[in-house]
Amino acid sequence: MGPTIIASIVSLLVGVGGGFFIGMAHRKRVAEAEIGSAELQAKKILEDGIKAAETKKKEALIEAKEEILRTKNEFDNEVKDRRAEMTRQERRITQKEELLDKKTEALEKKDEKLTAKLKEATEQNEEIEKIKAEQFEQLQKIAGMTAEEATQKLIAELETEIRHEQAMKISELEEQFKEDADQKAKEIVSLAIQRCAADHVSEITVSVVPLPGEEMKGRIIGREGRNIRTIETMTGVDLIIDDTPEAITVSSFDPVRREIARLALEKLIQDGRIHPTRIEEMVEKARKEVEQTIKQAGEKATFDTGIHGFNAEMIKLLGRLKFRTSYGQNVLAHSVEVSLLAGMIADEIGADSTLAKRAGLLHDIGKALTQEVEGSHVQLGVEVAKKYKESKEIIHAIEAHHGDVEPQTITAIIVQAADAISAARPGARRENLENYIKRLAKLEEIANEFDCVEKSFAIQAGREIRIMVKPEAINDDQMVLVARDIVKKIENDLEYPGQIKVNIIRESRAVDYAK
Repeated sequence: MGPTIIASIVSLLVGVGGGFFIGMAHRKRVAEAEIGSAELQAKKILEDGIKAAETKKKEALIEAKEEILRTKNEFDNEVKDRRAEMTRQERRITQKEELLDKKTEALEKKDEKLTAKLKEATEQNEEIEKIKAEQFEQLQKIAGMTAEEATQKLIAELETEIRHEQAMKISELEEQFKEDADQKAKEIVSLAIQRCAADHVSEITVSVVPLPGEEMKGRIIGREGRNIRTIETMTGVDLIIDDTPEAITVSSFDPVRREIARLALEKLIQDGRIHPTRIEEMVEKARKEVEQTIKQAGEKATFDTGIHGFNAEMIKLLGRLKFRTSYGQNVLAHSVEVSLLAGMIADEIGADSTLAKRAGLLHDIGKALTQEVEGSHVQLGVEVAKKYKESKEIIHAIEAHHGDVEPQTITAIIVQAADAISAARPGARRENLENYIKRLAKLEEIANEFDCVEKSFAIQAGREIRIMVKPEAINDDQMVLVARDIVKKIENDLEYPGQIKVNIIRESRAVDYAK
């Protein structure tokens, strides 16, 4: 490298270094000048800020004073308003106090007036009581009765009036209950009768045995009547041999004996050998057949009614009822009919139909032990039922079915009704003319025993008695009581099938003539 280049570089470096130092000095002078200017500016800004703060402070003080003044004015106005309101309230209270004082004075005056009126009323009341006592004494003197006597008279009159109303009410209720009960009973009874189909056939006390020819009558009579006497002795019946062609009549009040005699005669006639020894054999054979028939009849009755569980002896007793009659009605057929009717009625009213049917079947079981069909068969039936361990309800139904005791159970009442239906229907029973006439005469006689009865008539074949009473001897209210008395006497003094209606008529008439 040449000296020129080096000198150039050195001179360049010297120039650069000199320029650097010159620049630094210039910048220092410029900076110092700027710092001085900034201090002046800052001082100015500080002074301006202090002036602005003083100004703000003054403005704030002025605003505060104005706010305080405004608040003070508002407070003063509010105080003024409150004082005005208090003044108004005081004025109103003063007015109310004055009004209350006036009302108090008015009430005091009214109280004084009421006290005076009360005193006056008390004096008037005392005077009225005095006058009342004087009038009461005068009334007692005029009426001739004391207060107690007058009270008793009033009570007696009131009692008479109440009894009249009571009798009228009883009659009205009875009539209503009878209508309702009759309607319901008719529906139940008619339905039971429609469902129970029974033969309307009455039993008789004689049997007719047909003969193959007239010569058979002589053979039955036998030499010197020994054959007929043997038959009658062995069977206990009467053989009637009359002019009836080719027939012999067997007569006996006992259907069992009559049946044995009839069977024995039929066997003898069929066999042809008729003599005392043969008669005894045939009678014994007929007796065994009848006993078998009795057993079968009892079993058939239990089968027809659907009632089972009977003792063997009880079944035999039921079968014996086939050969018993009551007013001409077969007792076994009657018992079966009563059993069926009782079951139907029990079903209709919701009672125990099985119990009712059993009681109906056994209600006349006592008739199997006696020929006395009125009265005693009830007690015999009770004893039989107790002997064979029947239930208390069955025993009571047997005991009550003729009214010997009051029925206490629905079963007993049902059996009573079914028994009456079966016995009272047309064709079920028959009576001879003499007993029928006696019963009707006795019915009228019972009614005529009462003093108030003018005349009586038994009508409807003894099912109803129509009674005319004396209108002057009895009033309408007493007719109810008289009807009950007549019913009770008929029930106690007369024996009859079914029921009897007592119809009392009271009639007043006024008669005059135009001339």
